[in-house]
Formats: sequence, structure tokens, C-alpha cells
Amino acid sequence: MPNNEREYDVIVIGGGPAGENAAAYAIAGSDRTAVIVERELVGGECSYWACIPSKALLRPGHVLAGARAMDGITATGLDVEAVLRRRDSFVDNHDDGSQVKWAADNRIDIVRGTGRLTGERQVEVDGQVLRARHAVVLATGTRASIPEVPGLRAALPWISRDATNLHEIPRRVVIIGGGVVACEAATWLATLGAEVSMVVRGARVLASAEPFASERVVAALTERGVRVLFGTEPRSVDRPDAKNTGEGRIHGGPVTVRLHSDQGDTEIEADEIIVAAGRTPATEGLGLAAVGLPDGYVQVDDHLTVREVAGEWLYCVGDLNHRAALTHMGKYQARVCGDVIAARAEGKPLTDARFTASADHGQVPQVVYTAPEVASVGLTEAAARDAGHAVETAELDIAVAGSALARNDFAGHAKLVIDTATDTLLGATFVGPEAGEQLHAATIAVVGKVPLATLWHAVPAFPAVSEFWLRLLETRRA
Repeated sequence: MPNNEREYDVIVIGGGPAGENAAAYAIAGSDRTAVIVERELVGGECSYWACIPSKALLRPGHVLAGARAMDGITATGLDVEAVLRRRDSFVDNHDDGSQVKWAADNRIDIVRGTGRLTGERQVEVDGQVLRARHAVVLATGTRASIPEVPGLRAALPWISRDATNLHEIPRRVVIIGGGVVACEAATWLATLGAEVSMVVRGARVLASAEPFASERVVAALTERGVRVLFGTEPRSVDRPDAKNTGEGRIHGGPVTVRLHSDQGDTEIEADEIIVAAGRTPATEGLGLAAVGLPDGYVQVDDHLTVREVAGEWLYCVGDLNHRAALTHMGKYQARVCGDVIAARAEGKPLTDARFTASADHGQVPQVVYTAPEVASVGLTEAAARDAGHAVETAELDIAVAGSALARNDFAGHAKLVIDTATDTLLGATFVGPEAGEQLHAATIAVVGKVPLATLWHAVPAFPAVSEFWLRLLETRRA
């Protein structure tokens, strides 16, 4: 084999959590070999620019609010510099040495550079050719989208990477968007002292969630001083003194954002603008055309095998396959994918349930770490009805002994979506402080299709907040 060529059993393009798990599962307990190709940091978007830093920024504010809502505790405020130092510690100051060590400990090689498909089971990385005996896995994820608004790109706006890795707090911030990134960023920025305005095209934030979740999040943001402008779009952006000052630093002088809504045109001046308007598949230079694929998201079957490529050698996991753009779901897909690759390499049938990704079909759990948190799994009522299910709901405010003990100002709401044909849960949404910690029980009930008659015998401990499950079930007593 030429010096510039190397052969592995499995090649993974993209070193985020999904790529790491796919590689590890594909070779676990065997003598198979794997390599991860990564052009940035091993550990990926989640570890350095998304889930980890955002939660590190949000948690101090949640703890402070909880302390202030408790008699006998004196809580004065946040040390912003200490909050940022803690965030930096969780992202290892953008040093991926620990992740590289993890790969080495698991017999996975790392090749730095941009991986490009050049043919069947073949990947080129900056002139080096890698060949796969069994599988190539695409795990390059997505990148932030910037809408085509006049002047917006020239203004050098912050994207999610800047917002999670901010090194200075802008006094005035405009956020374009109303999704998870926008709502979480608005939460921590307001907590850290910024004046925040959110520009939301639609009538709700978190548009795919239950309506009450949007209402409660907006009410809390408004109470923190966030201005939420619904039915509003940016028409143009002007920033004469835009400067590329680096990630997470204010990019020059003040920015003027001209807005349009049914109520007329207005403008806002801010010190920074954040674009949180969706994601785009990260396929630049990936070489999809070389294997007959169009640019964009890559479609897969439930074994995570790419649909339009023959031979069962090309796989795609994580955000790039557009099934469920969440880190935990990408890791779940990767575990299935790795097991499928291993089984096929060993000539084993794919009859076991673990070889089929099913959870990303209507059973996806998600937590939005706003204050209050929004925790959901499965289908909303609207989505269930759209899918043709006959449903009823059970819902109530969370007001039990455990919630009253947890904090003086506890306020929350819970809703179950029930399939009347089977008397099982299709979905659940909980909103309130620490609501994410209540979610896994609902996830098990949805995935396991546990009848509500059986859930009646799953007794919540007293005085835990989870006692609200009993109150929900009581709403259906004859």
C-alpha cells in the first residue's frame, strides 16, 4: 500500500459525540480498527460550543433563583467572571487533549483535517487516502444558518458559538429567533445583566412544543426584562464599525436592526446581534457527489445506513441525517449504527431490537434549560392528532408537597397525551424548575408503552416533586 494510504475497518468523518460513539461501538470487543477524521476539536460542537457551555452558563442563574426562593438563605448575585471561568473549565479552554486520550484508550486513531468521500469505502484527508474494509460513517453535523437579510452578514453577528463562548457581556443584545438556542441564550444573557430583545417571526417561541410551554417561558423571560417581539422580522442591519474581534467578543461598534411587523416598521440599536435562526447541514467539502448523493441532509434507514448508496457500507448519524437534532439522540443513533456495523462485519443477522433505531420516531426526549425548564418526550397533542391518533389529555399545575418544599415560588405545569385506543402515553410535557429531572420516567412510559392502569401502581415517593404523576392519573378516575 502506498505511503499516503491507510486502511481501517471503520472510518468516521466527524469527531463529535455521535462520531465517537459510532467508532467505539463498531470495534468494541474485537480486533477491528477505527479512525475518526476531525477538522476542528475532537468532542465536537456539543462539547465546546453548544450543550456543555450553554448549560454551564445557565446553571448558576438557576441555582441563584432557587436560593432566592428559599427562606433562610441570603443570595446576593453572580460573580460574572467566576461564571465564565467555570464555563471555560467545562470546555477545557478548547483543548481536546482529554478526548484524544479517550480515543487512544479505545484504540481509535485520530486524523486531523477535512475528510472527503472520493469513492466507495474511500476517504481523502488533505492528500492522505483512507480505505475502509467495512464502513464509513458520516457524522459532520450542522452549522448555524444566517438569513439573507441586507447588511446582516456584513455586521459580523454572533452565532451560537459566540453566545456560548462569550468573553464579555454586551449591554444591549438583539436575538434573531425564537427556538431553543434563542430562548436559552436570552435566559443566561438576561441573568448576566444584558438588556435583551428577541425578534420572533411567529406567534410563539418553542413553536413545536405545547403552547403552554411557550407561554410560561415568555412570561418568565418578560419578568427578567427580556423584550419579546412576535410577528416581527429583520428587514436590514447596519453596523458601520464591524470588526472581527474573535469568538465571543463584541464585534465592533453598535448595530442598528430595522424591523418589520404588522404594526409597522421600527428599529433597535444594540451592542451585539445574535443569529439563532436554525441550522444548515455541514457538508462543505464532504464529497457527497462522489457517491451519488445530493448536497444537504443525508437520508438513512433505521439501521442508519444511507438509503441511496448501494452496498451497506455508508452510514450517517447525528444532526446530518435530520432525524432528531439533539446530542443524546445522535449518540443513541451512533450506538445502533456501531452495533449494526459490528454485526455485519461478523456476518450476524440484524434481528435483535438493538439494531434498529426506533426512538427517533415519535419518542424523542428533550429538555430546554430555560427558567422554567421545558421537558418533553414523544408527541404533543397537536402532533398526535395530526398523526391520526384518537387522544385525550391529562394536565394540571404542579402543586404538591414536594414542589412547595423545593422552593417558595415553585410554579409548573404537566400534560400527558394519551392514546385512547391503547390507554398508553404518546407524549408528555412538563414545565417548571428542574423539570428535566422528571423526564426519564415519562420517556420509559412512552417507549415501553406502559398502560396507564399499570402506571397507577408506580407509586411516587413522598414528598418528592414527582408526586404530580399521581395527581395527573387522578384526573382520569371515574
